[in-house]
Amino acid sequence: MTDTMEKITGMTDEMLEKLERLVKHNSQRGEPAEGKPFGEGPAAALAEGLAIAEEMGFATVNMDNYCGYAEMGEGKDIIGIAAHLDIVPAGEGWNTDPFTLCREGDTVYGRGVSDDKGAVIASLYAMQLVRESGVPLTKRVRLIMGCAEETGSECMRHYMANAEPVTCGFTPDGNFPGIHGEKGGMSMLARSKRTRILSMDGGFVSNAVCNRCVTRVSAGDVDGEKLKEALAATALRSFSVTEADGVLTIETVGVAAHASTPLLGVNAAGCTMAALAAAGMEDDFVAFYNSHIGTACDGSGVGLKLSDEYGELTMNNGIVKTEDGVITCTLDIRTPVTFSEEQLRAACRGKLEDEGGCIEILHVGKPLFYPRDSRLVQDLYQAYVQVTGDTETQPMVIGGGTYAKAVPGIIAFGCAFPGRDNHIHDANESLSIPELQQQVAIYAQAILNMLQS
Repeated sequence: MTDTMEKITGMTDEMLEKLERLVKHNSQRGEPAEGKPFGEGPAAALAEGLAIAEEMGFATVNMDNYCGYAEMGEGKDIIGIAAHLDIVPAGEGWNTDPFTLCREGDTVYGRGVSDDKGAVIASLYAMQLVRESGVPLTKRVRLIMGCAEETGSECMRHYMANAEPVTCGFTPDGNFPGIHGEKGGMSMLARSKRTRILSMDGGFVSNAVCNRCVTRVSAGDVDGEKLKEALAATALRSFSVTEADGVLTIETVGVAAHASTPLLGVNAAGCTMAALAAAGMEDDFVAFYNSHIGTACDGSGVGLKLSDEYGELTMNNGIVKTEDGVITCTLDIRTPVTFSEEQLRAACRGKLEDEGGCIEILHVGKPLFYPRDSRLVQDLYQAYVQVTGDTETQPMVIGGGTYAKAVPGIIAFGCAFPGRDNHIHDANESLSIPELQQQVAIYAQAILNMLQS
């Protein structure tokens, strides 16, 4: 292990150089163009990723700019590593340029360094280590680089429809020491029926906590001073209330977090609604929002306060917008792995509508679950233990959804280490260089374990 880490340390400058090449591309999903289904940015990032892989001596294939892959080895079986090059919007609040890799000590910053461009680089160098180890490559090892993970994994559906399935593997887009279960997902949309709110707009993606919100109400509908007092009593980072032409403009700033862990964030829209009610505004949709959605994040307002031995249900309001006088709110719900769609629908039946608003169920997705003692989970978990020596942290169930739901035979494995917050989906996304080095070692060992399994 010592020799391996020394070798990885010697490659670190190369890895960061290549990571910088990926980070410079704003690979947020954009408008489709001919031959570029997710827009210019993701296609450019994929071209860069495949170019890096070719420079490292791997065979590459571009699958219509939906995804591409780098491969080594031979044989019928395929060890698949499914990583992604697309990103969520950079958002505001950065201390550095999100599309320039910035280093401060042993930490680098940039959009995608942890989610998931750093893992692409770590996986490529893990493959290189295995290739140089002399171990017979009796299975193919294929790093699949997707371009639409953040917007529904359409890229992996294209892969599954047009390429050979993988035999086993992982997606480096979760947590160590492995994710043996992923909660199911429900998406809902709340709509106002009757409201005196003039407009309310906030959030940037449905799968992140709404961290900024701008709301306009008539000054006669709520006392501005009481509203300021109510806003001050919330967990908001900051707020302002200004009046012009009889209209109060309320700007609130909360804390972004992934929709799978909404309690780690502060929802700017939810805090605004709570403050409006506390300040005495009597409004049907304010009442509907607070009673059905609120800031608790547990689904209790719609009968979905549910849990099992692997975790609790969570609800997140990500985007709020106003069109033609109607306010809509996206709801991203992560459901416990043992609950069926029928049970979920039954739990909230009759609880999604009143005179102030209504909530529509748009989609219900199935959970993913592998027993902890399954071969795949153990091959990966043992790789983590072999490199880190950590036997206390165990494979877990998470609320996030990964490529594992789109690609049969894989689970999420890293790249986040226990107890670390790399601010993914938030400003100042970061990656620890020593952790990047450990990722390479763990992924190399995981490939070796699966080659021999």
